[in-house]
Amino acid sequence: MSQSRRHFIKQSAKASAALYAAAMGFSAKSYAKIIGANDRVRVGVIGYSDRHRSSHMPCFMNHYKELNFDLVAVSDIWKKRREEGTAAWKEKMGHDIVACRNNEEMYDKKLVDAVFISTADFQHALHAIEAVKAGCDAYVEKPFAETMEDNRAALKAIKATDRIVQIGSQRRSGANYHAANEFIRSGKFGPITMVELSWNVNQPGRWRRPALLSQLKEEDTDWKRFLMNRPADSFDVRKYLEYRLFWPYSSGLPGQWMSHQIDTVHWFSGIAHPRSVVANGGIYAWKDGRTNWDTITAVFDYGPANDLSSGFQVTFGSRMHNGDEKPSEIYYSNGGELNLINNTVAPKGGLSKRFADEMKMQPNLLTEQTLSSAEAVVASANTGGDKLTSNHVRNWMECIRSRKQPNAPVEAGYSHSIATIMTNAAARTGAKVTFDEKTQEVMANGKVFKY
Repeated sequence: MSQSRRHFIKQSAKASAALYAAAMGFSAKSYAKIIGANDRVRVGVIGYSDRHRSSHMPCFMNHYKELNFDLVAVSDIWKKRREEGTAAWKEKMGHDIVACRNNEEMYDKKLVDAVFISTADFQHALHAIEAVKAGCDAYVEKPFAETMEDNRAALKAIKATDRIVQIGSQRRSGANYHAANEFIRSGKFGPITMVELSWNVNQPGRWRRPALLSQLKEEDTDWKRFLMNRPADSFDVRKYLEYRLFWPYSSGLPGQWMSHQIDTVHWFSGIAHPRSVVANGGIYAWKDGRTNWDTITAVFDYGPANDLSSGFQVTFGSRMHNGDEKPSEIYYSNGGELNLINNTVAPKGGLSKRFADEMKMQPNLLTEQTLSSAEAVVASANTGGDKLTSNHVRNWMECIRSRKQPNAPVEAGYSHSIATIMTNAAARTGAKVTFDEKTQEVMANGKVFKY
């Protein structure tokens, strides 16, 4: 075949592809970013953490061959984790993995197209900003942000690009959660009047890393880089390895667990954040030097900001003692309940026809039904490659190829972060916390909450 003939065929194929893209609603710019089916997507790891090793790794392995992905690099500022990560992924992938001392090294070398981000809670938003500015798609673990400053900055940076960012709120990839969302939005459930959320475990070692504490030496990591934009502090091995126990490195129970459940409230209701939050609790069981509570009850008011006469209440209760590892999510309307423990809709507690007739109201009489096959939420410390996370990782990988928005886009992370920051502010100040729509700030006792 002549060179001119080859050029003609190649150009014709490009023109046909462009016409298809236009027909499917893709812009020329976004189509140019679509990765071809034969192009292997190179993925890197930002933080070889327990979460990455136990969940991201097996979930990625479920899908990478079919979707033509590869894992090529690991970035971790701790030498031990960096070496463990490269060795583990080399064994999985069957080829060498590039070890990077920090994220700049990974991005400067143009090694990757996409990254898993599973670093300390307070770093997620900041590392997401670095990723999209380097031209990478990202899977960003929750909580998305622990301060509004970081939350706003990450939302702005991500929205300024066409990068695919999946927030690690894996309920959004569960068939039963999609069924619940569709049922509520259909109007059949009636207006939500109350939501009860709970997450209780009895795990004395949860978020503790006693075996690792003696292994981390300051000279083997980069403490200043770890702190990022947090206040200057002296090196503390517990804050580095057990950060979930200490503010301002984590909000603990709100950011770690509540962020998952409150995300479904935003999703199902279409309301982006609470109108107000109050919280109470304390450190009742684990007197181990932690500063984040081991028990919390938070109460939220949700509804339109311009109509205080309508809305609903949400309660979140969590304890790290005397718990069965079975997170609970129950939605109530005047017609009954939608129960995501047993995955059913039922008229239980709903307004009976007799009382509706007496009050001259239209009864909302729900019939008992199963939403869909449940995909169980795993609440143990090591979730493994659970079905929800596997679905969620696959959705992200598919969206990297299609350039469609994933199940949990950045807006979902921005919203759950507002709720978790408001809860943390209420816990730390004792105030009834509100949200200023104009400034996008969390307000406690008339002041902006930061630390």
